[in-house]
Amino acid sequence: MAHLVPKGDLPSNATTSANRTRYEDDLYGWVEEQVALLRDGAIESLDLTNIAEELSDVGAEQYNKLESALEILLMHMLKWDHQPERRSQSWELTIVEHRKRIEKTLRKNPALRARIGEAVADGFDLGRIKAAREMRCDLASLPENYPYDWTAITGRSFKLSDISTESGSSQ
Repeated sequence: MAHLVPKGDLPSNATTSANRTRYEDDLYGWVEEQVALLRDGAIESLDLTNIAEELSDVGAEQYNKLESALEILLMHMLKWDHQPERRSQSWELTIVEHRKRIEKTLRKNPALRARIGEAVADGFDLGRIKAAREMRCDLASLPENYPYDWTAITGRSFKLSDISTESGSSQ
């Protein structure tokens, strides 16, 4: 744990306000400078306003990762359900991939679980539009509200081998 350095006892490598990197001019340089100040315990020299903004952005980025993975997953679920004749291994593997992305994002960011409903709704809105575009169908032909619960989103089977087994057993 870093110790706090009393004001006036800054390490010799601490940046003075005269030569401090401006947040707006060089984000990477600013980050490196802020990290050095934190590690040196120079709390009073930190750019707290912009640090708070960057931390907020990091949280938003994690939500966006979850939403994006849900968007692609839900798009492929819609395509799978509404174009059964076009099902492919590519769709199957895309579903597997994005489920893993969702699982990993939630494992690394457990607090996002509180926003799953919002992320599913947001992801479905865009996923539905993308599905309609890729399927070349009218948007109105796809469900307006998401038809999948969390159990289906994370666990329903989407395997070509299951389809061929099912159709073979019904004959």
